[in-house]
Amino acid sequence: MAASPNNSTTNKSKNQLVSTMIKQGFISNPYISPSPSPSPPRVFSPTSPTQITTRPSNPSPTLFEMMSEEQTRESKHSLFESRHKAHERVSKVLADAPFPRVGDVRLTIAARDGFKVSMDVHRRVLIGRSRFFAEKLKSNGSHSVEILDCDDVEVYVETLVLMYCEDLKKKLIGEDVSKVLGLLKISSAIMFDDGVLACLEYLEAVPWTIQEEEKVVSHLSQLQLPDSAADILQRVVAEPSTSSSSDDILQRLLTGVLHAKDDKARKEMKTVISRLLRENASNSSSRESNLDISRDSLYHLCHRCLTSLILCLSEATSADDNRQDRGVLMGEIAREADNLQWLVDILIDRKMGDEFVNLWAEQKELSVLHSKIPTMYRHEISKITAQLCVAIGRGNLLVPKEVRYSLLSTWLESLYEDFGWMKRAGRSIDKKLVEEGLGQTILTLPLAQQQTILLKWFDRFLNKGDDCPNIQRAFEIWWRRSFVKQYTVDSQLQLALCDYTD
Repeated sequence: MAASPNNSTTNKSKNQLVSTMIKQGFISNPYISPSPSPSPPRVFSPTSPTQITTRPSNPSPTLFEMMSEEQTRESKHSLFESRHKAHERVSKVLADAPFPRVGDVRLTIAARDGFKVSMDVHRRVLIGRSRFFAEKLKSNGSHSVEILDCDDVEVYVETLVLMYCEDLKKKLIGEDVSKVLGLLKISSAIMFDDGVLACLEYLEAVPWTIQEEEKVVSHLSQLQLPDSAADILQRVVAEPSTSSSSDDILQRLLTGVLHAKDDKARKEMKTVISRLLRENASNSSSRESNLDISRDSLYHLCHRCLTSLILCLSEATSADDNRQDRGVLMGEIAREADNLQWLVDILIDRKMGDEFVNLWAEQKELSVLHSKIPTMYRHEISKITAQLCVAIGRGNLLVPKEVRYSLLSTWLESLYEDFGWMKRAGRSIDKKLVEEGLGQTILTLPLAQQQTILLKWFDRFLNKGDDCPNIQRAFEIWWRRSFVKQYTVDSQLQLALCDYTD
């Protein structure tokens, strides 16, 4: 704050007392009088860095000293550049400001880094627009006001400029959301009610990016704002009376996808919903999401798809080969199988797939019908078995050994028959992944069941080659368990190892 021109000791003492700066405070100074002649708004540029004389350097400075000096120079240069750019921006704002030429309040705004701006503004405008200024500038006459430790000097200046504008809404058009949030924060702090309402109206009307959305919600939750701020949050917060349960919404979305008429749109929305559900599952661990769909809802959809699939297969097996609608039926079979694959993926991702393994293992009728359909139309059904084996082999599905054996008893032959087509017909199948999952699933069974399955596979593989899954790694493990390292168990469950490698 500038000192009074009076040079007497008494006035000097008073000025020193009045000049004591209070952070984020305002002080009325009756000793400063307005300039005798009109003066335009002024902005004080940051003081140029003083020339620093360095002492002679060490003839052999260490690497640490050289790096420290370089870092110091870069820091000073960066600070100078930052202040210079801030000065240019503030100068531009003030150049376009609608300030009358004579002001009776000297306002100084200072940042934490020392950057400072001073301007001549008007008491009538400040007290007319801001309840905070009205409280601080009660007395008439000239005033000197200092605002210290500002986060953003430029935003403070722009808020003051906004106080001189009649059409605030028009003034904000074209500004980015971050800038308006800064104006809102300052307007709220100085109780500039018209500015607060203008910023809120702007934020309610414009679209937000994802990053801006987080900033808006954060700022509005921190500031003490009028009830109109709640209107803005309606964009991201549903009222209890109008919100539907997530289970109902998700069931409607899943049903819509399963019954979609446009195949391309169906595939696209499958991808979208699957991704959103995975994002929700990852957020659930941090309690950031309340989205949920019940096990009953998912299995209800699975049963509907199974019923439809059985009906399509029954019609296809009884239809005349020359009927034109046979091709339509085959398309329906592939479609329903694809729908089931999608639902199984969702069940596995949500750790709800154990019940479906049992359900799929019990589909004896479907398995018989499956064998009567040409491979080129039915192989999508075998992909469901492959999905389950991969999940079991990875430990993502935990089901009893009786269910695992029943699954392979019902569907393994079908998987063998369709494997060649599965590899050739689509890119969605990973041959190595399926072989590894199938082998691991077999190895989870009791040793006698492993032997039965793997000996049958051995004969088939010798005759079919690449058209049969190559699970020789599982075959080797079974061999070693059976003939190389044998464990025996007595009645007390004590294990003994018999190694025949010697």
